[in-house]
Amino acid sequence: MMKHLGQRYVQYTNRTYRRSGTLWEGRFRSCLTQTEDYVLACYRYIELNPVRAGMVMKPRDYRWSSYSANGLGKPSGIITPHDEYARLGRTGAERRAAYRALFRAQVDAALTDEIRRATNGNFVLGGKRFQAQIAQALGRRVTRGVAGRPVAAGAKKDQRQGALL
Repeated sequence: MMKHLGQRYVQYTNRTYRRSGTLWEGRFRSCLTQTEDYVLACYRYIELNPVRAGMVMKPRDYRWSSYSANGLGKPSGIITPHDEYARLGRTGAERRAAYRALFRAQVDAALTDEIRRATNGNFVLGGKRFQAQIAQALGRRVTRGVAGRPVAAGAKKDQRQGALL
């Protein structure tokens, strides 16, 4: 669906502005995310991308960010609050305050790397149990594999030199 939508949008833009070629380089990237532990971390990751890129000083300054709706309460006809966002508080004011507080804390670099790896590799972002459930449901690997070829069955490894015998 995203591929089709992107193609239609490019065709429309090219016709409207009398241009040709692609609008974006690379493919659409995404990952399946374990809701409870990772959705708000992904919100922070996405909202802070323009800050990390040096385009703006604060997420609220980026025109295309959802931060203005989620953190400042600006009306938006295209943003639907996620359940995890709704759990941040009982009222809109509580949710917005809690959302802004998320951005005051330092972002864990390891979590940022984990989100990047999952997104770039189209892997599952979540705990081991969640990953195993999704792998079983899909019948395929959902995490990064081990590099190199597997050791042949029955091969013995020489402990002294690390060579296969």
